Amino acid sequence: MMLRAVQAPDLPRLPAHRAMSDAFVNRMMGGRAMAIAMPQMPLSREAMVRLIGAVTALALVIAGYALLGHGLEASVRAVAGTLDGTGDAAEPMPFERPGESFPGSAFYYLAPDDAAGPTASGPVAGLRALLGLDAPAADKGSGLGNGPAARALTITGAEDHDRALSCLTAAIYYEAATEPDAGQRAVAQVILNRRSHPSFPKTVCGVVYQGSERSTGCQFTFSCDGSMQRRKPMAFFWDRAQTVARAALSGYVYAPVGLATHYHTFAVHPYWADSLDFIGQIGAHRFYRFEGPAGGTNAFRFAYAGGEPAPGPHARSAAASAAAAPDPVSLERTYAAALKSAEAGTRAPEYAAPEYTSEQAKRGGDAVYRAANLPAGQNVRPEYQASGNWIGEPE
Repeated sequence: MMLRAVQAPDLPRLPAHRAMSDAFVNRMMGGRAMAIAMPQMPLSREAMVRLIGAVTALALVIAGYALLGHGLEASVRAVAGTLDGTGDAAEPMPFERPGESFPGSAFYYLAPDDAAGPTASGPVAGLRALLGLDAPAADKGSGLGNGPAARALTITGAEDHDRALSCLTAAIYYEAATEPDAGQRAVAQVILNRRSHPSFPKTVCGVVYQGSERSTGCQFTFSCDGSMQRRKPMAFFWDRAQTVARAALSGYVYAPVGLATHYHTFAVHPYWADSLDFIGQIGAHRFYRFEGPAGGTNAFRFAYAGGEPAPGPHARSAAASAAAAPDPVSLERTYAAALKSAEAGTRAPEYAAPEYTSEQAKRGGDAVYRAANLPAGQNVRPEYQASGNWIGEPE
């Protein structure tokens, strides 16, 4: 099989790989140059397969550049410049240098959202939207930090603290090991928020491992899906998660997520998401709180009383697996109904007026027994009401 070089009228003769890259640019940009200048060479079947693979890889690289927000033309020319050595040589980032990287280190060198490149359009914009890379501004956390913050939690008992630290660290690690610091703090705050809410267990470990006796339907998936057995902790990420957990148990409050009690990754959309109050997204997680009274500040009223159970998942129970898992919407409604019932039960009862005898009625009846001549509300005699005030202005 023979491929002959073809020269376009307005395309000067260039080295083979340079001509191929510029012709590809012109082709992609709608120019008149439609041919690829290549030296005459016989291609075996194996060489043809390699050539097709190389062209496919080149197209994927260009698509990747465009997907990250670069213009399509700039993306093609950047790849073409790399091929012929004329592109700008960028200084390697720290995470690209030997000895200065660790798993996930590239995250700490990402540009902030407001420093992103030009906005993509057309098919590229559609693909970015499909992947959730260009979510609307209101969907990136417009409610973060706008609501009330949780109360601080400090655990002083040694045994309770150690157990709570182990449970909270495990939750942060398995739920958000590669998340930024903000993402890990947000996960920790959700757990502590649940602990102070009447709809959840009253200990940190109780919250983390709630439902772990089920084969599915546990509150935090890692506690019942075998992740703890399959994925042994990596020391670096475990220590990082433990640092966040220790701060949370020592009074640190991550205010941006407020009173959030639920979250999920952006890759899924659970049925309850539209029924709760969306707060915002941090890292890979979207955070929610209860609507109505269940999400109010007064609902998060339970002080910490200790009694942390031993860290770790509960023993499996067939009966628990058969029962329905706690439903966020149901918890929200149950709390509102219970609050309404409690408020109705605390109203002062209304009693009918007593019946007086004729003799009592002659003496004045009900007016005699009404508390009409009580002293002032503070029950302090007039001569003592100035007690505690300055006799004169001090010099």
